[in-house]
Amino acid sequence: MTHPADIHVGKRIRHQRWLKGITQQQLAETVGIKFQQIQKYETGANRVSASRLWDIAATLEKPVAYFFEGIENGAAPNTDVFNKDEALLVADFRRLAKHQQTALRNVQLAMLEVSF
Repeated sequence: MTHPADIHVGKRIRHQRWLKGITQQQLAETVGIKFQQIQKYETGANRVSASRLWDIAATLEKPVAYFFEGIENGAAPNTDVFNKDEALLVADFRRLAKHQQTALRNVQLAMLEVSF
């Protein structure tokens, strides 16, 4: 049976990989494994060893503790992780200049005011 912590860590890996715009293949090559293993980590099917998580964290430029955030006192894993489209929107938004971010936010607000 898959442990909830493994699922949580896997979701955090996937989320951060999406935000970085890195494919499973690219992440796997960087840490020296097959992309299928990344798939298994991301679904929680396989547990990530400490040394492998260290390498993944370094590649994704996050501290190891990031992957455990949201699990406290045995609580259920945080399932409020972006889906891929949301993660890509955030990643793209962060690449915009400040004035472009403001313009995009204004468009978003205008769109929300329109009744469908």
